[in-house]
Amino acid sequence: MGKKDASTTRLPVDQYRKQIGKQDYKKTKSVLKATRLKAEAKKTSSGFKDAFLVIAAILFFVLCVYAFFYLNLSTEINLDVDVD
Repeated sequence: MGKKDASTTRLPVDQYRKQIGKQDYKKTKSVLKATRLKAEAKKTSSGFKDAFLVIAAILFFVLCVYAFFYLNLSTEINLDVDVD
């Protein structure tokens, strides 16, 4: 009952996907291969970028902690000095 009604009507998303699939069949194999290689290259290059950003963030954090302690200790040293 309900299944027949659901199968006759298609969602717009399904219709769009079917159209996209038909367009992909029209492309040649070399174009599809080039597109796939380009997508794979983009995935691998983003991995290096992500790793670099993580390392840069860690270094920035360590630098901030170092600067905080350096400034804290340098002001304490200046306060302890007695001028006679």
